[in-house]
Amino acid sequence: MQATYCEIELDKAKRDAFVYAIKNHYWYQMYIDDLPIWGIVGEADENGEDYYLWTYKKLEIGYNGNRIVDVNLTSEGKVKLVPNTKVPMSYSVKWKKSDVHFEDRFDKYLDPSFFQHRIHWFSIFNSFMMVIFLVGLVSMILMRTLRKDYARYSKEEEMDDMDRDLGDEYGWKQVHGDVFRPSSHPLMFSSLIGSGCQIFAVSLIVIIVAMVEDLYTERGSMLSTAIFVYAATSPVNGYFGGSLYARQGGRRWIKQMFIGAFLIPAMVCGTAFFINFIAIYYHASRAIPFGTMVAVCCICFFVILPLNLVGTILGRNLAGQPNFPCRVNAVPRPIPEKKWFMEPAVIVCLGGILPFGSIFIEMYFIFTSFWAYKIYYVYGFMMLVLVILCIVTVCVTIVCTYFLLNAEDYRWQWTSFLSAASTAIYVYMYSFYYYFFKTKMYGLFQTSFYFGYMAVFSTALGIMCGAIGYMGTSAFVRKIYTNVKID
Repeated sequence: MQATYCEIELDKAKRDAFVYAIKNHYWYQMYIDDLPIWGIVGEADENGEDYYLWTYKKLEIGYNGNRIVDVNLTSEGKVKLVPNTKVPMSYSVKWKKSDVHFEDRFDKYLDPSFFQHRIHWFSIFNSFMMVIFLVGLVSMILMRTLRKDYARYSKEEEMDDMDRDLGDEYGWKQVHGDVFRPSSHPLMFSSLIGSGCQIFAVSLIVIIVAMVEDLYTERGSMLSTAIFVYAATSPVNGYFGGSLYARQGGRRWIKQMFIGAFLIPAMVCGTAFFINFIAIYYHASRAIPFGTMVAVCCICFFVILPLNLVGTILGRNLAGQPNFPCRVNAVPRPIPEKKWFMEPAVIVCLGGILPFGSIFIEMYFIFTSFWAYKIYYVYGFMMLVLVILCIVTVCVTIVCTYFLLNAEDYRWQWTSFLSAASTAIYVYMYSFYYYFFKTKMYGLFQTSFYFGYMAVFSTALGIMCGAIGYMGTSAFVRKIYTNVKID
């Protein structure tokens, strides 16, 4: 039956806070057995002069057997907000039998009209057509151009020395002695590649798990799964980072392993802890308990680090030999002057436009489910978009690298990584648009919370795309130089 659970003493400060909340249409969210319920704080009269608070919460809970399958909240008991009065808050609970099965209890919260809207299908179709066009374009350009190049290089081999000296030599063959030279800052580069491969593995596994299991039915299950999978896939980071560092002739492999292991956790934990101090200051329910922070640090030191060490040792021993198809020259070749649009900085800026174009519609749906009240459940779409993003990123970085090598610039490693990673810059710029035009957030806490976590998301996406771009380009570069006869 209806029972009072507290009384609010309405002094001027509390009344003003309630008036502000009613004016701005504030609502609250609560959970019963992980089922969300929403209620409005109050309402104003037609003239906007008097404000009323809903004081009576009427809960109706549906059950099937011994499981809660449905929850409804009705707000009643309209009381006018008058300063220096006491307002009693009450609630009642009514239980009723329901035919809804426990596994179907979240169906009413899902929004097919929003997520499976024709714009969503159109965006997937659009991105898919872009993939076909890009792959076809890359294949056609590279097949025709490489065929011409191979024919020209074969012809040059048949010339005598005098003719070859008089001939007009240019193109990617000229840098064969430098193309497999170690990248600048190999320690940082290999750590980023290892971390990017791990993020890709985590994304793939978590999306597959989310497609099989309905992770949205339990609060925090997605985050728990991601943390567990990230810790479990640490050998992937060690293997790819450690083997690449060994191939580039790196000696300080223990330092590389530590940087690779803690690069992403340090970024995520540092941002989360900083935002947490602001949350504690504001007494927000989003504040992470101290025990959870300690647990995350323990996972980093006692799970992620040892597994990373195992991966690094395996990578160094199994794939750490520099078996390049071309010998690296002792003296670096000077890089000739080239057109401004062939400079690595310009290629890096332009490289992320097409990958971002293939995912930005999906970004809107992901942002809306993360920052608003929609429950994201269309993980099949997300898997498709991840595959499309990988293909587009690899195609774009291969084309960029081919143009760079044709300009006789052998600094392709960082260029391929950064041109793919620049997708993150466009995603972060899009998050500014989303914040100002699609949300009603304001104030230090909400702003730092939003932009802090969006920076973490964008950086992780950038590192993943960079690693994918580099791995694809590396295979391409190795392939073209394997097929050329070099004295």
